[in-house]
Amino acid sequence: MEIVHCVENLARGGLERTVLDLVAAQREAGHRCRVLCLYEPGQLASELVAQGVQVEACRKGAGLDVAGMRRMRASLRRSPGAVLHTHNAAAHYHAVAAGWGLPLGCVVNTRHGMGMANAGSRKEWLYRRSMPLTDHVVGVCEAARERFAAQGVRPRGELLAIPNGIRLERFAMATAQARAALAAELGWPHDSRIIGTVGRLHPVKDQPRLLHALHVLRAQVPQAVLAVVGDGQMRAALQDEAGRLGLQDAVRFLGDRDDVPRLLAGMEAFALPSLSEGYSVALLEACATGLPIVATDVGGNREIVHDGRNGRLVPSADTGALASALAEVLQDRELAERMGKAGREWIVAEGSFRTMASRYQRLYAGKHAAGAATMEAA
Repeated sequence: MEIVHCVENLARGGLERTVLDLVAAQREAGHRCRVLCLYEPGQLASELVAQGVQVEACRKGAGLDVAGMRRMRASLRRSPGAVLHTHNAAAHYHAVAAGWGLPLGCVVNTRHGMGMANAGSRKEWLYRRSMPLTDHVVGVCEAARERFAAQGVRPRGELLAIPNGIRLERFAMATAQARAALAAELGWPHDSRIIGTVGRLHPVKDQPRLLHALHVLRAQVPQAVLAVVGDGQMRAALQDEAGRLGLQDAVRFLGDRDDVPRLLAGMEAFALPSLSEGYSVALLEACATGLPIVATDVGGNREIVHDGRNGRLVPSADTGALASALAEVLQDRELAERMGKAGREWIVAEGSFRTMASRYQRLYAGKHAAGAATMEAA
């Protein structure tokens, strides 16, 4: 089977990492895969190229770029009968438009988040207009599937949920030795209590809330420090806010990194203060590392973080609740250890990328059940 994945680009992020892992699993199963980028290739494209996977960039410009659309159509024309698997809204409706009239196989779209708050936006209107030419739409969590159904997303086949998966072999359990090594690397005392967060620095991730929670937390746990992994438009503002709160020595902004598993292994707890989430790859990676998690109760987070078992769920935009939950997992080491082990056990059972890939394979082949929860890994 030939599978063409279409993305906006392969910048560093959870969606893009999921696509890379899905391509790897599909190639292991003997399928031919390539990736078509609507815009530029992005930082992760080189990883696929090094593995022998073709990556094409349409380099579409702003607005109606006829040349970019022609490049996309020419690429799709080379794969008659292929599965077209698009990721998120813009990549989908552009690919469907470019492929109009071509002999494509199954057309599947995955929405990797919860969708836009404004379902009446032009982007979402164009997306819904593409549904008559879409076989299946996949939300990455049940909460997302329900939201898209309520917004009128109706493909000609099914709207269902298939949770993301990750490559578990990349992640080792966090250890005291790794924490000491990371503290030394980042210039902190050896007894620092390292909280980590991973994600793009964007208002929806609400990292300023985490800085304020850290400020409150340090009154109870003076050794608490924060490692922020990721980059984005909020970086300068976050650095300024850390300075204003007197946290310049307690926070490290590490930028985009390709060694996230190593960094996670040196942390003691993981925090995700987002205002909105789909099915967070960062949370999956924290589970794989055996970290207790404190996350906001938004989107699909509760489908990963089971409150009291592998972490704590707190209301969004609540600094006090975030600080209190972090204090709990840092002050009760036995509780933190139990939560970390429970998270690792859960993801081994439910969250591997091979399980995700087998569910998509059954969807492509038309053998899916009514929902992802009923599908067994191949």
